[in-house]
Amino acid sequence: MFIHFSIFLKIYKKKGEKFDQKTYDQLFHFIENDLRELGYGDVSVNKKMKDLNKILYDILIKIEKVDHNDRFTINSSLILEYFKELKNEKSNNYMLFVSYFSNFYDFCFELSLKNMLNSSINFKN
Repeated sequence: MFIHFSIFLKIYKKKGEKFDQKTYDQLFHFIENDLRELGYGDVSVNKKMKDLNKILYDILIKIEKVDHNDRFTINSSLILEYFKELKNEKSNNYMLFVSYFSNFYDFCFELSLKNMLNSSINFKN
């Protein structure tokens, strides 16, 4: 979920627009409610929310590999850090994972910013 959200934020930045703070706040509000429904107490929820916020910013900062072309290239070290089951860059699952997110980025980039969040739900790889 955070990778998808980070891609949205990257696209907004590349298009020179500011992302709606309300949408950002809603995402974390829903996560907080889900944690509470799972039975976590106030202290645990606050700690988890802080950890999740750090993870989002880590992904946001590192998701795109610095490249000399304009093509979105996902940072392999970040992906392998969070998804250990992908094992290495040569595994079939890793290649599918990267292909999915590259296609998702391209799909969303072509959408208008106004419709990007709603239309991305219909993305089929």
